[in-house]
Amino acid sequence: MTAKTITAAAAGSFELGDLPVNRIGFGAMRLAQHGTVFGNSVPSDRGQAITVLRRAVELGVNHIDTAAFYFSALRSANELINRALAPYPDDLVIVTKVGPGRDPSGEWLWARPEQLRGQVEENLRQLGRDHLDVVNLRIPRSQATGSIAEHFGALADLRDAGLIRHLGISNVTPAHLAEAQAIAPVVCVQNAYGIGARPEDHEFLRICGEQGVAFVPFFAIAGAGREAGASVTDSEEVFAVARAHGVTAAQVRLAWTLQRGPHVLAIPGTGNPDHLADNVAAGALRLSPDEMTRLDSL
Repeated sequence: MTAKTITAAAAGSFELGDLPVNRIGFGAMRLAQHGTVFGNSVPSDRGQAITVLRRAVELGVNHIDTAAFYFSALRSANELINRALAPYPDDLVIVTKVGPGRDPSGEWLWARPEQLRGQVEENLRQLGRDHLDVVNLRIPRSQATGSIAEHFGALADLRDAGLIRHLGISNVTPAHLAEAQAIAPVVCVQNAYGIGARPEDHEFLRICGEQGVAFVPFFAIAGAGREAGASVTDSEEVFAVARAHGVTAAQVRLAWTLQRGPHVLAIPGTGNPDHLADNVAAGALRLSPDEMTRLDSL
């Protein structure tokens, strides 16, 4: 299996509302910076970031996940996407998120409902769009058990106004999904998920599938490393499966995630063109039922 010849189409496709996307996408978080901790790192190489974005599209990636708060001292992920890809391909779906924000110094804030329009308009300006394909309401950990109705309702109003095509939610619970669905259709749930996930996370993925809602894991490769990147503590089971297929542990993690359901979309991010090709190639990797069972048990 040569990574260079495999495109994102090998993973199959799913629809975000009425927007079909290949199930291997691209997460833009790492484009604006490199380092060990998001928000406390140095700017990435601009030229290489643009090269990676253009190569992703060449490899069939048509689902890019981003946010206006993905920025460093000199780089903005949205600005890099605009510079690299505009005018945008007709089939490219750009998904962004609002709720969190960062002031110019990098300090975090949680938007009030009336501030969400400003965040949406900021994304529109940075991306050079007249509407946003999908906007996820990202919930902070402090709101894990609270209502999202007021915030999600504000985004539903912007959808009705034509600024947003589809809505999603991120970092949420099944209760949040039910609350949001009562207000407006939800096309995707974006949560942390991967090998070693909790039983309740597996159940939430199943619920989304029953409702036809895309489940979009983040940190599928990083695991416990989260923003810091992939952990070097992959279990021997993961390495054994990787050796059997002649692939990397990261590719095994991506393949396992995609095989959890046809509604699961992966958005691995990287600033490295070689890693990009490996990530896309993982969409063609098929794990056996026995291998899936062994990894499920971790």
